[in-house]
Amino acid sequence: MLILHLSDPHFGTEQSHVVSALRQFITQHQPELVLLGGDITQRARRSQFSAARAFVDDLPCPALVVPGNHDIPLFNLFARLFNPYGNYRRAFGDGLEPVLERERLLVVGVNSTTPGRHKNGEVSAAQIERVRARLARATPQQLRIVLLHHPVRALQETDVANLLVGHEQAVPAWVDAGLDLLLAGHIHLPYVLPLRGRQGDTGRRGWTVQAGTALSYRVRGNVPNSFNLIRYRQPGECVAERWDYSLLARAFLCEERNELPLSR
Repeated sequence: MLILHLSDPHFGTEQSHVVSALRQFITQHQPELVLLGGDITQRARRSQFSAARAFVDDLPCPALVVPGNHDIPLFNLFARLFNPYGNYRRAFGDGLEPVLERERLLVVGVNSTTPGRHKNGEVSAAQIERVRARLARATPQQLRIVLLHHPVRALQETDVANLLVGHEQAVPAWVDAGLDLLLAGHIHLPYVLPLRGRQGDTGRRGWTVQAGTALSYRVRGNVPNSFNLIRYRQPGECVAERWDYSLLARAFLCEERNELPLSR
């Protein structure tokens, strides 16, 4: 099973040659599902959402989408206060926390944005419990994924301030309930780190897989456009590949491959 994890395309700042390379990759590899983890647009404008919707409609497979902080209006204060997800819903429907379940897969979407926060994300106690209960009902055969926008672990000290508010409560509860992978973005920096439950090193382990910006020119430092390809073979066997855009090749190339043992 192949799952493509994209984040932070920031339509409105997308690069046409990178979009073309991503389309070529999708045609070649034929993922079964695309997970789009927020900051779909740069400024939550209708035209930007229309471009994002057209991209999703052109995919040869289903897509599950959650919003990011850039998908809420920044300068239109009236819309931010009274209809913050209006343009998002017009493009992607009313559900801000979609769930997808198949025989070998469970994906739980989480809306980590809030109009009251300009940049940072937050999860409530109700959200934590909803996700925990859904994960707890999963079967051993299912790869259990939580998809949201904001990170729960930082690779660099400067990103600690960007961590999801409430992650200290959410992560151990979700890992203990059966979380395998937590897919996030927001900081345009790809990496893979382990997650632990309440028993620490002696208990269950999950993984957080961060994605860079898939399409935008708003790359971070020397980190190019990138995305993740998740390969799930059987219960307990999972690989996360990071694919970076190469300007020389005008294509995405596999930069890193991480074997992710799953607790079963």
